[in-house]
Amino acid sequence: MAIILDTNVIIQGEKGAFDLAEWMDQHEDEPLEIAAISVAELWHGVERATVEHRTLRAKYITAVLNVLSIVPYTEATALEHARIWAALEASGNMTGFYDLIVAATAVERESTVATFNRRHFDKVKGLKVIEPKMR
Repeated sequence: MAIILDTNVIIQGEKGAFDLAEWMDQHEDEPLEIAAISVAELWHGVERATVEHRTLRAKYITAVLNVLSIVPYTEATALEHARIWAALEASGNMTGFYDLIVAATAVERESTVATFNRRHFDKVKGLKVIEPKMR
C-alpha cells in the first residue's frame, strides 16, 4: 500500500520542524507518492517566495519530487472526489478543496495519507490517515 504525502508534511520538512528524509527512510518499503494537486501547492509556494528564498525553496521541492511518484488527477479520481465532496457537503462537515482531492486520490488508490492536518482528513469515510511524528 502506498503513502500519499500531504503538502504540509513536505513544508514542515523544509522548515526543519520535521525530518522528512529520515521519515522517508523509515518507510522505504512502502511506495511514497504525492497527488498532483499537492505539486501545484508546492510550486505555488515557490512562486510566492521572496526572491532570496525562491531558489532554495525550488531546489528543495525539486529534490523531494524527484523521489516521489506523482499521482495524476484522473477521471476515476474525479468520480471519487465528487463522491467525497457530496458526502461531506451533505453532512455539513466540509474540508478544504485541495484536501478533498488528496483524499480522493488516496481513497481511489486504497492508499494512506500522511498529514499533520489529520482533522481535515478524518472526515473522509474509509480514508486511512497517519500523522508522522514531529521533532
